[in-house]
Amino acid sequence: MRRRVLLTAGAERDLEEIHDHVAGSDSRASADHVLDRLLGVADALSLLPERGSVPKELRALGLREFRQLFFKPYRVICRVVGREVLIVLVANGRREMQSLLERRLLSA
Repeated sequence: MRRRVLLTAGAERDLEEIHDHVAGSDSRASADHVLDRLLGVADALSLLPERGSVPKELRALGLREFRQLFFKPYRVICRVVGREVLIVLVANGRREMQSLLERRLLSA
């Protein structure tokens, strides 16, 4: 059974910022490729929503309902809610993730 994959407003902004950054530092073609791959990761969750691992930063806070998938160096953080998969964050994994995740999850 396919699940519906939804992007939160924050995740949509993340994708726009990543696209803009890659387009500015490399090329629009590279930015489009990165965006396509990240959207592919998200789409794959419709068939296997429980795949991936619990982010270590969230595990340390006792939050085990979130999962992460990678298109290196990017991390896609999601949560399964009923028949839907919510993408809550897409970020460069080289960023300081602990505070980024805490801010994003507390504002959700």
